[in-house]
Amino acid sequence: MENNKTNIRTWVEINKSAVKNNYDTFRKLIDKDCLLMSVVKSNAYGHGIGCFPSLVNEMGVDWIAVDSIVEAEKIRKDGINKPILVLGHTLESKLDSASSKNISLTVADFSALENLKNINAKIKIHIKVDTGMHRQGFFISEIPKVAEKIKETPNIIVEGVYTHFPSAKNPAFPKTTLKQIEEFKKALSILEQFGFKNIIRHAGATSGAVIFPESHFDMVRVGIGLCGMWPSKETKEAFKDKINLTPVLTWKTVVGQIKKLSCGSKIGYDLTEKIDRDSTVAVLPIGYWHGFPRLLSSIGRVLINGKEAKVLGRISMDMTSVDVTDIPGTKVGDEVVIIGKSAEKEISADQIALLSDTINYEIVTCINPLIKRIVV
Repeated sequence: MENNKTNIRTWVEINKSAVKNNYDTFRKLIDKDCLLMSVVKSNAYGHGIGCFPSLVNEMGVDWIAVDSIVEAEKIRKDGINKPILVLGHTLESKLDSASSKNISLTVADFSALENLKNINAKIKIHIKVDTGMHRQGFFISEIPKVAEKIKETPNIIVEGVYTHFPSAKNPAFPKTTLKQIEEFKKALSILEQFGFKNIIRHAGATSGAVIFPESHFDMVRVGIGLCGMWPSKETKEAFKDKINLTPVLTWKTVVGQIKKLSCGSKIGYDLTEKIDRDSTVAVLPIGYWHGFPRLLSSIGRVLINGKEAKVLGRISMDMTSVDVTDIPGTKVGDEVVIIGKSAEKEISADQIALLSDTINYEIVTCINPLIKRIVV
């Protein structure tokens, strides 16, 4: 999207050079013959389905993955012709669209497989194998029946087969993931016996790409890593000196109002916080509707003019009050950093996640998709 912040009071900046750094980092991690899939589901992890896929396409990713066919249709409409895989459930009413737009679908159960018989066109699929996560996917014991049913349906083109790891984010405990890799190999062997040999095999996501080179197979699926964020603190601690990931996203707003409050004043809904000094307060035009977690009430921080400003009282749906007493000269219109850097200070999605008792994935994906994303 264009670099234009006129007439907007909160926005997200997407740093193109950071995307390039992360792309190059993962290219170096995998063999030259291994494909790189960029996972851009859930509004590209909050980074914008309208801009992030175009950036990674420009960098040279081989594949793009989304959760829903609606996301895939958006990417096709934007003129991206790279192969696209839908990871999530696809409604039967959308099968014709997938076929006509050359969008590949995940097939993870027999009902989805049965639905494919009802369209009169070729359709590409990736078979999902449940090797232990017990979410999507066929069990190993079901693979022979899957293969037989596909053989009976000539319009189905098996393009790939994949699995997913539930606990690959801690390098200190590799046993479960290594076992899953062996289970996946069993599924591959069965499919080969039925003649499915030249298909794309993929298993590792960001943590798999970093920690488990044996999970790379023909392709890796990298989502949060291309955004410059670590999939877990354990992965970061183990690899931060070997791998350079640069956060792509910065979230900003502006100061909407300045007011003076006397010592003892109570602030916000339920009057939960009483200030213990005469204070200068800035009111920001963002709240939990925008994705700023209500759990940060009275404990969160933002950055103004390179200094921290503490959240005061309850975070409202559309407004947040912060203490700028120690940031003299703060005025209406000043830029406020919610996630990102200001001078020497930084607030990361990880820090917000820690205070909110969640993970960095949730923090960025919950940034309201209506907020404008700007490539810088």
